[in-house]
Amino acid sequence: MLEHCSQRLGPVQNSEVYVLRQLPPFSTIPPLSPPSPITPAEDDFCPPLEALRLSEPTITACDKKLAVQERLSRAVHVLATEATALQNLTDLYTSDRLARDGFNRAVDTIIHRLRPDNSSNSNHGRHSAGKLIVIGVGKSGHIARKLVATFNSFALPAVFLHPTEALHGDLGQINAAHDTLLLITFSGKTPELLTLLPHLDPALPLILLTSHTRPETCEIVRRRPDTILLPAPVHETETESFGVAAPTTSTTVALTVGDALAIVASGETHQCVAEVFGRNHPGGAIGEALRCEAARLERAAERDVWGLAVPMGDVRVLAAGEDGVGKEVTGGDVLRVGYASASGWVRLRRADGGDGGVVVPRRIRRLRGADMGLRVSGELRWLVADKSQFIPVAAGTSVARAAEWVMGLRAATATVDGEEGAYGDEAVIAVMERGECVGLLEVGKLLE
Repeated sequence: MLEHCSQRLGPVQNSEVYVLRQLPPFSTIPPLSPPSPITPAEDDFCPPLEALRLSEPTITACDKKLAVQERLSRAVHVLATEATALQNLTDLYTSDRLARDGFNRAVDTIIHRLRPDNSSNSNHGRHSAGKLIVIGVGKSGHIARKLVATFNSFALPAVFLHPTEALHGDLGQINAAHDTLLLITFSGKTPELLTLLPHLDPALPLILLTSHTRPETCEIVRRRPDTILLPAPVHETETESFGVAAPTTSTTVALTVGDALAIVASGETHQCVAEVFGRNHPGGAIGEALRCEAARLERAAERDVWGLAVPMGDVRVLAAGEDGVGKEVTGGDVLRVGYASASGWVRLRRADGGDGGVVVPRRIRRLRGADMGLRVSGELRWLVADKSQFIPVAAGTSVARAAEWVMGLRAATATVDGEEGAYGDEAVIAVMERGECVGLLEVGKLLE
């Protein structure tokens, strides 16, 4: 049959080669060959399965660099955003009438309510009973605590009051006759502050540090129209800036406005803010730096008369009818006040508020027991140096030049018997700066 098909169809054209043969009987088929042995593998050709386990992919050097750049980029974005907010705040207080008026009113209120007593030295931080009470909740509360520390370091008494604690008894620390309130709230409608508001004395001055720039948009101002508005806005919300409403930019601008308030108020309260600040920071790195700076300034000041003079703020004021003084100032009054004065100087104030002259330490030491009951305006007129008798000397004049000049005046006016006249050791040198008397100095102290 196969032969017949082959003859009929002809040769098969195919790419395969078929071998046509007759199969022998099954019994003559040779058995299958045994399998070939497995070729031994090299040790490092196929690693063990443990070495092929999947693990976390390591970050390449390029990936690490990109991660660091992304981190720094986000940090720079935060810094740039807060810097922009401060620049906008600067522009606001440079040009906006309401913001400038609010800041001026806030400063006037603080320095008026915390103004030192006339009979005390402002540089020593002696104040009336008035204090600044700063109130805030949450992050605003932390800003409030920081501002309290700043005001206190400038000898402007301040305390922190939590509004919830105020409703549970701490309202008792508020003295409506002397104190000032500073409320800090970004929204201007913090529930705790709104709850506290009706319980505050209407006569108590209220300053509000908030994001609102107009009183009509702020709920607290609507409820207390006499509130002094102190704007601290941001140019965009923190959600827009950082994707989360975390207090960041808002706390930065609030802190900045509060710092400006403290710096300006202290500068208008104290004659020498640096001296007050240094006296209140005796410890730590700040104290050490201030002591070194004070020593340097002291060495430099010794070269001119201002370094020897007693600042006007250190001269104790004595007036009739005050501090236990009767209608007439006596020698005993001068001795008592002069002894209590750190500088030893006493300045008299007339009943009409005018300047009554000064008493130098050398003249106070001349007082005797019989002088205690005598009137300064009568039998003890020699005790007082009138302003018309002061010897004006510029603050920057060197000690040597000032002494030479005074010695020349003394020699030119000395009497025949050698009396020193108007330029004796008890004479008063008025240290002048920009046309104002900033300090006093005894001639005897200069010539020592």
